[in-house]
Amino acid sequence: MKYEHIASDDVIAKVVENLKARNIHAVVVDTKEEALEEIKKLIPNGGSVMNGSSTTLNEIGFVDYLKEGNHGWDNVHADILNEKDKAKQTRLRKESVLADYFLGSVHAITEAGQLMIASASGSQIPSYAFTSDNVIWVASANKIVADREAGFKRIEDYVFPLENKRMQGAGYPGSTIGRVLVIEREIMPNRKLTLILVKEKLGF
Repeated sequence: MKYEHIASDDVIAKVVENLKARNIHAVVVDTKEEALEEIKKLIPNGGSVMNGSSTTLNEIGFVDYLKEGNHGWDNVHADILNEKDKAKQTRLRKESVLADYFLGSVHAITEAGQLMIASASGSQIPSYAFTSDNVIWVASANKIVADREAGFKRIEDYVFPLENKRMQGAGYPGSTIGRVLVIEREIMPNRKLTLILVKEKLGF
């Protein structure tokens, strides 16, 4: 299937250069294990960390590593889950967009360096767009597409059906495409956006 094809080294190099021109830092690695090691390098001890729902983060072992607690980070996600008061938990979820480091994935990467993220609720979008000073995405190089039109098609024809099936398998009615964010460039000098591109199939 074309959406599972890993882009060539030449295309990946072109994407990295175009991301740089948009003030988005890119790191290219060969394996999911290397992707996790890159994350460990990027987040210092004491940093507050939050992540959006991501099959890719699960597959590289990040979610388990975060839960284990042997990292020296402030696990914001755990703080939310440990809060039993529903009203306080809701407030913590909203405040989580202020985490120092917010991690997730993207659903399409154009050759011109634009990043596209689909979301049902939009919970991760504030951090991606503005509120977190450091955003780290991990994505397979099979998410590279020709342009934004192809990116929307990838989301609608490939990503959504798989996410819908995943949600149904987890006991939910399904999913929906509630919002789509397109990251064109970063203009805020205090923010660092990092994309870790992995040359093996991960997520969808």
